[in-house]
Amino acid sequence: MSQWTKETLEKLYHLPVPDLIFEAQQVHRRFHDPCQVQFCTLANIKSGNCPEDCSYCPQSARYHTGIETWSLPSAEDIRSQAMAAKASGSTRLCMGAAWREVKEGPDFEQVLDLVKVVKSLDMEACVTLGMLTFSQAERLKEAGLTAYNHNIDTSPEYYEKIITTRTFEDRLRTIENVRQAGVQVCCGGIIGLGESVEDRIGFLHVLANLDPQPESVPINALVSVPGTPLADQPPIDPFELVRTIATARISMPQATVRLSAGRTQLSDEAQTLCFLAGANSIFTGEKLLTTPNPGIDSDQALMRKLGMQTMQTPLSLVK
Repeated sequence: MSQWTKETLEKLYHLPVPDLIFEAQQVHRRFHDPCQVQFCTLANIKSGNCPEDCSYCPQSARYHTGIETWSLPSAEDIRSQAMAAKASGSTRLCMGAAWREVKEGPDFEQVLDLVKVVKSLDMEACVTLGMLTFSQAERLKEAGLTAYNHNIDTSPEYYEKIITTRTFEDRLRTIENVRQAGVQVCCGGIIGLGESVEDRIGFLHVLANLDPQPESVPINALVSVPGTPLADQPPIDPFELVRTIATARISMPQATVRLSAGRTQLSDEAQTLCFLAGANSIFTGEKLLTTPNPGIDSDQALMRKLGMQTMQTPLSLVK
């Protein structure tokens, strides 16, 4: 794998938008069908009361955001959610739990059962459970887990301004445990946290130089939530999102780049620019964990307007 330098990524990021999208489209078409988008659904399987202090997150126990809290669902409940997601065109269910780290014991055993349920429906199964040991990653792999999501959030330099309860190295250690266990890595971050363009370049630099690169790269735009430290942060300029996605596509050509949180702040035209820049997956459903998201009717209507199609079978599920 060739090393991506910050200087190269910076030059890409600052190209005139027509040139940047042209470069991204060439890479995208070499590795992906430009008219296909994977629909994914994110299920909140354990809400709130997280001990971490991530400044953007309404699920932190440190902030008063008024969200509902609940514990792990039953296998039947997840089966129902997964079947509804599949009926709406999703081929991947990602289950998120608001934990600092998943503890050995009944909760972890229940998560393993939930993974098995999703896989039994011929869907990709992804979880995000906080920090993870190698042995836990191995057990998730045995249960049929497709991918583990663990975002680095931002650049190493800006990270401590957003989170103090966990280090950047902790994040990388979990990613390495997942990789060593043979589970796909889903790793991205958030823009609009008040970071500089240099931080955005630094964030992409870390991702592009992971070896091997992540199979899945979610790019989130901050959704500022009252009660969190970033409540007054203004929405990110959509063109910054487009530049970030295009640079991610060029530097991580084989990854699925997921246009994730913050889509309610984007017009149809802005979302289309993100697809042209190389995004080829979105999360559907009324909510992404606790923040608003366009409904499935809106997403399906956009696909029809663009003449694009939802991916019927992701590569990881091709028999």
